[in-house]
Amino acid sequence: MTRHLAHWQEYMIEAWALGTFMVSAGVVTTLVEQPEFGVTALVPGMGVRRILIGIAMGLTAIALIYSPWGKRSGAHMNPAVTLTFWSLGKIRGLDALGYVVAQFVGGLVGVQLVLAALGERFASPPVRYVATLPTHGMAVAFALEFGISCGLMSAVLAFSSRPRLAPFTGLAAGVLVACYVAFEAPYSGMSMNPARSFASAAPAGLWGSLWIYFIAPPLGMLAAAALSRRLGPAASCAKLCHSSDSACIHCGHQPRPACHALGVRNVTV
Repeated sequence: MTRHLAHWQEYMIEAWALGTFMVSAGVVTTLVEQPEFGVTALVPGMGVRRILIGIAMGLTAIALIYSPWGKRSGAHMNPAVTLTFWSLGKIRGLDALGYVVAQFVGGLVGVQLVLAALGERFASPPVRYVATLPTHGMAVAFALEFGISCGLMSAVLAFSSRPRLAPFTGLAAGVLVACYVAFEAPYSGMSMNPARSFASAAPAGLWGSLWIYFIAPPLGMLAAAALSRRLGPAASCAKLCHSSDSACIHCGHQPRPACHALGVRNVTV
């Protein structure tokens, strides 16, 4: 237990990452969708505005994944991602628990920060805490959440398990997030993430459909893991971007000393 508690910094990074993502989602959506900021007058088409939001969120995800802190924790930012890597044996159980708790706390804190800064502009329609809500029925939302979650995790596993593609795993994830926000969100709200949906639902009191976002994303990502086992090699580590210059709590990687990295051998005098 003590050894795993030493990983508290990685847990805090996961909280920071999802919290930052929620701040970005709340601020961007409020600025784009609330009429008083003028974007709706400049860009009257809702579909175009959603594309703008999608691009912003995709870039946010990419920035977090490739940030120094994101490289350290692996930038899961999502309990369903953490659960999937745990099912593949890529993250220890106590670390997975620490990640999940941190993600829920971080997401909720991020939403509360936006609420404190923007108040009713963020809380009132059409933004409404950037909550994920089914607009075409719960069955449709469940099916779509399962599908997009499976698609995202399939891409992450496919890229991260191949050395030539591994450096682009975060980029692929960010592109999918952008596309999903732009084109899928009108149907299910585009969650893929239990902690992300909870962070918006809790302050808004929107509990009726939350079960969809707690069940469908993990099932979709676990299905992707099962498919990945059949089709090829598993991901080597539970990170979306594995940095060679930092230690890894998942695979045990340790960076080489600077003198070794430069090809300098120790000389005994």
